[in-house]
Amino acid sequence: MSTGPAGHVARSTIRPNSETIRRTPLRTFLHTDDGVTIDSVYDPCTSVYDASTPSSVDLAFVVAHGFTGDVDKPHVRRVAEAFAQYAPVVTFSFRGHGASGGSSTVGDREVLDLAAAVAWARELGHARVVTVGFSMGGSVVLRHAALYGGGDGQGDADGSGRAGRTEARTDAVVSVSAPARWYYRGTAPMRRLHWLVTRPEGRLVSRYGLHTRIHHRDWDPVPLSPVEAVPRIAPTPLLIVHGDRDGYFPVDHPKMLAEAAAGHAELWMEPMGHAEHAVSDELLDRIGDWAVAKAG
Repeated sequence: MSTGPAGHVARSTIRPNSETIRRTPLRTFLHTDDGVTIDSVYDPCTSVYDASTPSSVDLAFVVAHGFTGDVDKPHVRRVAEAFAQYAPVVTFSFRGHGASGGSSTVGDREVLDLAAAVAWARELGHARVVTVGFSMGGSVVLRHAALYGGGDGQGDADGSGRAGRTEARTDAVVSVSAPARWYYRGTAPMRRLHWLVTRPEGRLVSRYGLHTRIHHRDWDPVPLSPVEAVPRIAPTPLLIVHGDRDGYFPVDHPKMLAEAAAGHAELWMEPMGHAEHAVSDELLDRIGDWAVAKAG
């Protein structure tokens, strides 16, 4: 399932004319480098902004949801609506989720899904892209940033010998409620998740009860972990957000990620639980402000 090392992606230097930025919602299916169709939505900015100001014209958010989420889930739409006050937003359903094709690899090849969404945002005229991920999506944005243009991320995006998409890099990264390491089973919710992923009966429950199709094969090789990815992200700005009451991943996970960043990342410990369901409107606003300030 591993994506392997990723291709070098050059920073976009194109400054779009304000007329090229879409003003209406758009929905389409994207195609990843390994041939999976990804259900994706583009929402324009909902605020009236000064088109002569580059920061308000060429920025876009790309939101990566958590496990069992999809582009139409209310908690994902709420996040998109919050960020759309700052800039246009691309949301999408990871493989195996919602109307997207394929099967979930629970954070491995999902990097290719995110890369396709980032590339689409740039094709729509956005020279700067901020990726924001929650839980599983939080681990994916970290690995994507490392593999697509971070400090050490060189090579092939999908392990096939092909270079990665040249517009798939990100300009700032926000990881919310992400694990630091794989195979964590230290909490009851994570033990239940491992049962869903690793047992045939669990995958049936996930498919028909949670509408999430999970791949039946184990990782081989095991992909780069989030904590291994973090040192490769610099100099791309990185924000790590985590709840002090997170029932899935205790506070040693964000602390481990921040320590691995060696002073490059910001860590916000918040009075909240886990991922999109727990994040407040006020926190989403602060994340939006941080992204606009850092993605320049």
